[in-house]
Amino acid sequence: MNNPKITIQKTELLSDNWYILNKVTYDYQEEDKNVETHIREVYDRGNGAAILLYNSIQKTVILTRQFRLPSYLNGNKTGMMIEVCAGLLDKDHPEQCIIRETEEETGYRIAKVQKVMETYMSPGAVTEILYLFVGEYDETMKVHEGGGLDAEQEHIEVMELPFDEAYAMIATGEIKDAKTVMLLQYAKINKLV
Repeated sequence: MNNPKITIQKTELLSDNWYILNKVTYDYQEEDKNVETHIREVYDRGNGAAILLYNSIQKTVILTRQFRLPSYLNGNKTGMMIEVCAGLLDKDHPEQCIIRETEEETGYRIAKVQKVMETYMSPGAVTEILYLFVGEYDETMKVHEGGGLDAEQEHIEVMELPFDEAYAMIATGEIKDAKTVMLLQYAKINKLV
């Protein structure tokens, strides 16, 4: 942290039940040299990685569907979300994380991934950086049915869809997850499938 206009005055822990929620008091020096004091809550859930698996020959993608409580509490009638495979880094390198998560969630064992970008998904309140990847898959890479780890109670449904159908689901509102929209658009722009 090296912004001379920002001085962190105080950080108070509000919760560390699942992730960490802090209340941060900081000073912000304006261009006219006046200093404003701000208080913000900042949620730290760690960094994550996500991947769009695509098959350029079959013109398909692998997506997942699972229940997401926050979306349910904010108007998603079923709480089910269609997403790309994703997970928290858990102190892994982003590439190691997404290769592990891909096998756990989708059942595909991949060896090679391509990083396409890093992004802050909600920088006004959440510290998370999300590392986005694409990776090519085929049927020879399938080692099990996927679905996530029982210990993590994920209950993930693995979906193989034609790319055009998945891309159209953005316009219909069936896909509302930002990382998924971004990766499908990346695939479209770069003609991966």
